[in-house]
Amino acid sequence: MKQLFVSPLLLLAIAIPAAAQTGNGAPSGPHYNLNIIGVERGKNSDMTGSNRHTIFVALGRNGQVTSKIYLTRGEFAVCDGNAFDAAYDCAGQMIQHEGAVFQLPCNENLSEDGVDLVPCDDLGDTAAYEVYARALGQPNGSATITTCATDVTTGEVVCSAENVLLVRNKGQQTFSNVTNELTSLVANIDADPQFERVALFHDPFVDWFWQYDNRGLRLAQLRFYPIP
Repeated sequence: MKQLFVSPLLLLAIAIPAAAQTGNGAPSGPHYNLNIIGVERGKNSDMTGSNRHTIFVALGRNGQVTSKIYLTRGEFAVCDGNAFDAAYDCAGQMIQHEGAVFQLPCNENLSEDGVDLVPCDDLGDTAAYEVYARALGQPNGSATITTCATDVTTGEVVCSAENVLLVRNKGQQTFSNVTNELTSLVANIDADPQFERVALFHDPFVDWFWQYDNRGLRLAQLRFYPIP
């Protein structure tokens, strides 16, 4: 009886999902693409009311500079792509005096990672998705993205204990999974010492935003992949 020989390389190819074979670290398949572009000079146009997938923020080539990207609830869309002037939501209402605005649903695909989870409420759009990010553009730039919001009980801005650090090194840049960091906020919201992971747009927080601390990163690419 003949024995069937199966190459170890073939077994490896079968074992690894197709999404892991794209070579850039991100899944394959449909996704929403968002480019955050660092520029030295602020833009003059309001950049609202279009189907753009770009947001312009301060570059910080000679030192760290902070821009704000406000988050509103709904289907994926760039409501206001200019972080240098007043921030307008997708309904055309000014929500802050300065910043860009990105609209996205509350994410039902969050992991606890050692903290208690406060999941999405039922007061608006929700979806299950993953977020991947990578640094592009000229080498040597970096940026940190932190999810923040205002505590309605104290009026203070609270930023997550987690963040995303994107560094543009030389060579090919790969994506990293940043789902938890960009679609939830980790903080202590009650009297016990345990931290909680609070999904976007959930109480006790309002006025959610990404704090974008840029140190010369020309381009951050974000991809949002729906989970069937």
